[in-house]
Amino acid sequence: MSIQPVRNIVIVGGGTAGWMTAAALSKLLNPSYRIRLVESDEIGIIGVGEATIPHIKAFNTAIGIDEDEFLRRTQGTFKLGIEFVNWGGLGDRYIHGFGKVGQELDGLSFHHYWLRMRQLGLAGELDKYSINTLAPLQSKYMRARTDMPGSPLADIANAFHFDAGLYARYLRSLAEERGVRRTEGKVVQVLQREPDGFISAVVMEGGERIEGDFFVDCSGIRGLLIEQTLHAGYEDWRHWLPCDRAIAVPCESVQPLLPMTRSTAHTAGWQWRIPLQHRIGNGHVYSSPFMGEDEATAILMSKLDGKPLADPRHIHYVTGRRKSFWSHNCVAVGLSSGFLEPLESTSIHLIQTAISRMIVFFPHAGFDAVDIAEYNKQTQAEYEYIRDFLILHYKATERDDSEFWNYCRNMAIPPRLQRKIDLYRSNGRMFREDNELFAELSWLQVMQGQRIQPRGYHPFADLLPESQVKAFIDDVERVVAKCVNVMPTHAEFIAANCQA
Repeated sequence: MSIQPVRNIVIVGGGTAGWMTAAALSKLLNPSYRIRLVESDEIGIIGVGEATIPHIKAFNTAIGIDEDEFLRRTQGTFKLGIEFVNWGGLGDRYIHGFGKVGQELDGLSFHHYWLRMRQLGLAGELDKYSINTLAPLQSKYMRARTDMPGSPLADIANAFHFDAGLYARYLRSLAEERGVRRTEGKVVQVLQREPDGFISAVVMEGGERIEGDFFVDCSGIRGLLIEQTLHAGYEDWRHWLPCDRAIAVPCESVQPLLPMTRSTAHTAGWQWRIPLQHRIGNGHVYSSPFMGEDEATAILMSKLDGKPLADPRHIHYVTGRRKSFWSHNCVAVGLSSGFLEPLESTSIHLIQTAISRMIVFFPHAGFDAVDIAEYNKQTQAEYEYIRDFLILHYKATERDDSEFWNYCRNMAIPPRLQRKIDLYRSNGRMFREDNELFAELSWLQVMQGQRIQPRGYHPFADLLPESQVKAFIDDVERVVAKCVNVMPTHAEFIAANCQA
């Protein structure tokens, strides 16, 4: 076992994954480490990862990015959550918002009191009790007021919408300033050393041989290193997540500028809507066994808010994950590690966590097998927890208007997910497992929003008089509404702080 340092790092592939990796490593490592990124302008990137979750803020801060400058450079906007339309049933709408829902009372979660009042017909929809779900319905946004503890204005939690191509370009400028060397061109051969099969070099189309100690595969779905070279294997999840195609097209902006992503379910999939400063990103994710390409394209193009700005791009994928995310001296980051549809905006987050985990397990030249095994174990768990949360959206529906929704409603699901649904359906109980990404309030909003109704609630919610609980619930609703009323519109806030 060699404990010599890994000095030469080669990142194969650019895009969001490659340049996030390069920016992070160049921020952490000193000049004795050499970082080289290889990419080809001729190879397109999928580039639909324009919506994020709040964790991206920590990444940007860690690599030294000013938030307003980032938003100006990427034509970015703010995101308070995702609105889901037509998922539980045709005509249904709900928001999965970030941040808090209500307030605890006597150590008991707000939603148990809400469930008690809801069953009595004395409480409104859940989105009235969180500033992160009420504000986007009125196109309002402001940053959290950390100087106002106890106020809903202090609870505002946000992520971003941005142009992924512009983000990669911005990160590239930062990384190159810190010494990352970019090489333009296609990789035509990957060399492996004898007898252990470790990657020793990649050979460029022009003949240049680029050697490395540690390789990061950011080559996208094809997995040039992790799959085509090291044969890591792939676990197919299409029996649970049957969508396998996407069509993406930008269109002109319209007002109001909403601080939320929208996901609208159609007859064999769903449509995303991501508002940026200069355009709206749109796409239709669908299942090819249940819908043809022409029909899927026609649905998307007929439901744009503005004039299309480009021809639609068609993307084929297989939902699932690599059986090994790290093999030999190569770790896969981004779509080379797996594909989970962007229903809950987790694509860029999975890049971020892969980078963070890579840093935690950053290798010596000997590449200890136990470290690699633990990296793979943790990454597998992360993918599976997110997978289960995505499956919930398809399984929890009363739609019976198409073969697709009949399949989803009746399909068998992973036992862990079924247990979560059963726990909530009985008495509204939810438990976060092993630091999974989506916490209790996320499960609450999706299960409740998609018609999973608990039969009961925590018995402690009955310890207080009905009048007191009603007054508490009403006060939360009143205070949230009052706070939203004083917020500027999303467009006004951007114009004042981070207009591109």
